[in-house]
Amino acid sequence: MARISLVPQKREFYELYNRAAANTVEISGKLVELLDAFPDGASDRMRDIKELEHAGDGLTHDLIDLINRTFVTPFDRDDMYRLAGVLDDICDHIDDSAEKLVGYGVEHVPEAARQQAQVIQRAAAKLCEAVALLDGFRDSKKQLIELRTLEDEGDDLIRRSISELFHTETDALAVLRWKDIYEQLEEAVDACENAADVLEAILVKNR
Repeated sequence: MARISLVPQKREFYELYNRAAANTVEISGKLVELLDAFPDGASDRMRDIKELEHAGDGLTHDLIDLINRTFVTPFDRDDMYRLAGVLDDICDHIDDSAEKLVGYGVEHVPEAARQQAQVIQRAAAKLCEAVALLDGFRDSKKQLIELRTLEDEGDDLIRRSISELFHTETDALAVLRWKDIYEQLEEAVDACENAADVLEAILVKNR
């Protein structure tokens, strides 16, 4: 039978959230490396990404287990589940992007895709900074604004990339492959913004 704690395990919660956020930075860095060097070392970097995605799953499981075992949580229980879930989503979308890149038999990575991976990494870094301020509900407005600016940058980059793809690429299969990869990269950026929304809601409720 699971042990129920009546005492808020605040430090453990925040440590797990910080580790999960740091994991998004690390996995996004591996995505940048994968695209920058592709196809050199692709299998090794894909393995690294997969391991970090599994690590993210493990942290999510640990967070949910701790929430379920704690009677009094440091903030709203539903928000705690949501935050754990959106951090995991970022890792999932990055992993999916890498899998499509490798699985589709891509031979050349456009500069736009490399730029998008860099946006994801920068957004994850801002998110990590914001999560670090969650303990004590310190002000992370600056980080969240910067993260949303990066999301706008990513959206604009994806729109231009897909438009250029349709106007310049003559291979229909290449168009389909890269449109799918670009959209998956966009999902990763959107997941960072979703996490920002969850964090902002937590701060509003606990001021």
